[in-house]
Amino acid sequence: MKRYFSKIYVLNILLLLALIQPLSAQNLKSLTGREIIERMEANQVQKSSVSEGAFIITDRFGMRKKTFKAVSLGKDRTLLEFTNPEEAGQKILRIGDEIYLYFPEAEDIIHLQGSALRDSVMGSDLSYEDLTGEKGLLDIYKVVVNGMETVNGQKCYVVELTAKTRKVVYPKEKLWVDAELFVARKAYYYALSGRLLKEMDVEKVITVKGKNIPVRLVMRDAMKKNSKTVFVIDSIKIDVPVDRKTFSLEELSW
Repeated sequence: MKRYFSKIYVLNILLLLALIQPLSAQNLKSLTGREIIERMEANQVQKSSVSEGAFIITDRFGMRKKTFKAVSLGKDRTLLEFTNPEEAGQKILRIGDEIYLYFPEAEDIIHLQGSALRDSVMGSDLSYEDLTGEKGLLDIYKVVVNGMETVNGQKCYVVELTAKTRKVVYPKEKLWVDAELFVARKAYYYALSGRLLKEMDVEKVITVKGKNIPVRLVMRDAMKKNSKTVFVIDSIKIDVPVDRKTFSLEELSW
């Protein structure tokens, strides 16, 4: 009798697990493309941030490390200052989609425009256009969810984006968005022709004040052979007091 009861108990547990697993998968698949992007972008919104980190660039010339400190305010203001000896004091200021460079040795401020935005940042696999980022993806892309895949052990929504306008950095994008953390774990960036231009892999994510923040990612430019840039954030604080004047052209040369 005791043995019979044990068998029934085990069967009930197995049936319960069998029911729970499909329900969980069903819940994950119930989100629309719009909802996935909205949650991902909501996770990216911070009042402000102060961070330190590095670009580690590997290409045919070897490996180089560029360290930096960065300050941001809202979505559209970022100041990045390089701290490694070779580029110490060089700054990149982003205000909206406008990019300004400051070179201390020349005491000169350069406003990047047009094709200059496609230039590489310090020889890395990142362009200045990549630093501007895309705001409001739903306004400029059509979104389609193409199932789910596992990336580095994490269940991800596969989201395909097609631009509604030609005025974008990448006409097509494919994102693997973590179904739990709503962070892009992987991304492919394409030309209008469908040719792969760049790919990104997020290797580490941390949670700070309820926000899931990628702190180690790898960017590869498909147009370069044997090239990659590892972007690392060593420390970050969010929602801290930041002076708006920090992001003015007047302050850039100080």
